[in-house]
Amino acid sequence: MENKVSRWCLISMASIPLVMTLGNSMLIPVLPIFEKKVGISSFQSSTIITSYSLAAIFLIPVAGYLSDRFGRKIVILPSLILAFIGGVIAGFASWKMSDPFLWIIIGRVLQGMGAAGATPIILPLVGDLYKDDDEKTSSCLGLIETSNTFGKVLSPILGAAFAAFLWFLPFFSISFFSLISIILVFFFIKVPQGEKEEPKKLKEFLKNTKKIFKQDGKWLYPVFLLGIYAMLILFGVLFFLSDILEKVHDIDGVKKGFVLAIPLFFLCIASFITGKKIKGETKTMKRVILLSLAGISASVIFVGYVNKQLVLLLIVTSVLGIAIGAMLPTLDALITEGIEKEERGTITSFYSSSRFIGVAAGPPVMSLVMKELLNISYISAGIIGVLLILIVMKFIKGDNSNSASSNPAVTST
Repeated sequence: MENKVSRWCLISMASIPLVMTLGNSMLIPVLPIFEKKVGISSFQSSTIITSYSLAAIFLIPVAGYLSDRFGRKIVILPSLILAFIGGVIAGFASWKMSDPFLWIIIGRVLQGMGAAGATPIILPLVGDLYKDDDEKTSSCLGLIETSNTFGKVLSPILGAAFAAFLWFLPFFSISFFSLISIILVFFFIKVPQGEKEEPKKLKEFLKNTKKIFKQDGKWLYPVFLLGIYAMLILFGVLFFLSDILEKVHDIDGVKKGFVLAIPLFFLCIASFITGKKIKGETKTMKRVILLSLAGISASVIFVGYVNKQLVLLLIVTSVLGIAIGAMLPTLDALITEGIEKEERGTITSFYSSSRFIGVAAGPPVMSLVMKELLNISYISAGIIGVLLILIVMKFIKGDNSNSASSNPAVTST
């Protein structure tokens, strides 16, 4: 019997990564404005992004466990409410306080806690809704990742536009978008009612998680590394672009938002097409990952060298965006389809947490290296990409046997 998922359910699920992406990426183009208004350094402004991501890193695995134990929707809704409250705190502090930096960070931590309990739960929820239909799962994950990347395209434009009106308005807008998502999730996401099982106790959960990583770690750890790498490169380059467009090319405000959106637009298109094409085929997924890594490695090394030539800079970063956009939904599908439903929330949460490590590290690392070690850092990123190609070739199978549950031989080597 086919499991029918309504269009509004899909829209509701897609709204969550969209809101959470806006919650982070929307602030990147306005960080230089925050530096001037709040009187903080480039490194301090980068912590406005990092504080959000650090909170998410540590709480995502907890949210994954809670979603497996008590249900996806029960975890998602309170998390979105936390994101709403965090935006209000950061916005109100910026509006009313003379020295709001600490309260901005507190608000951002609350938003990160909200992101921890909302975004990663979507991946296992998709798997629950489509059950054993890998093709529809891949397609829906492509839609979710496209929503995520569309948020990245929209966010610099919206962030710059809001900040041009009131510099702290982006914080309040995050709360507004969270409220819309809360309403959509509450009314339209209907979690399938299967046989009720006794929730796993913490001790049993830890034992099962350890067992999964022992069985499937050979391919799971590389996927986590790829998630960290992709987001580290993406957010490091976005932070660099935001800074260089203003200081070298004299582009700011809404115009800067549109320029920043160009490579993200290509990332969004690549993500959408890839989600439609991979169709649950592990061999195809591995090929896409390898080609994506080659594209990232070949393009990222040139970012520093072309930073004073705007057209070349946008071409290089757009190629980079295409490569990252193709890889992200592929990794989502590989994780979601390779793990059994009972542990899906836990493992996808670890994967989402690994992605947030890259998001957290990208801006501060870039703020530290872009003055004196810019080209060396980008060349190093390219070399790491080549090493990851070798790791993928060795440890990620291309024959639908990544999951140890489907092929016991995987654990014996």
